[in-house]
Amino acid sequence: MAKQKESKTNAMRILERMKIPFTHDTYECDAFIDGIQTADKLGLNHELVYKTLVTIGASKQYFVFVLPIEAELDMKKAAKVVGEKSVAMIPVKDITNVTGYVRGGCTAIGMKKQYKTVVSQTASVLAQMYVSGGKIGCQICLKPEDLLRASNATFGDIIVS
Repeated sequence: MAKQKESKTNAMRILERMKIPFTHDTYECDAFIDGIQTADKLGLNHELVYKTLVTIGASKQYFVFVLPIEAELDMKKAAKVVGEKSVAMIPVKDITNVTGYVRGGCTAIGMKKQYKTVVSQTASVLAQMYVSGGKIGCQICLKPEDLLRASNATFGDIIVS
């Protein structure tokens, strides 16, 4: 019997190329579910699971923010940390065109272009964290500093306190 080939995402290939250790978990899912539902499906601690949000600044540049699934992006803090007057969420219909990923499978690793990326400073104290693996139904677990390296990101104060 032929062995089924494991399907790797672009994000996984980038991590392997950079020799960054990671694990991944998959789950059955046909459509978008939020990060909380994803964490619950995989039995993961909510504090370890992060979502990736894409915004557009007043300058019309795109910015990527990675934050805990239960947190809310503070638009004023987010704008300040990237040096913009303001930022707003991009329309859902634009996610694939801007990032190369689909809603629910968006990750800061390996987007179409390298956008300025900020990870919530809450991740800086974690030994490991989970982010989307680059497609719906896939989560990657890695060290926060490795996510920074793979996505050319920085830590910042970006969530509503």
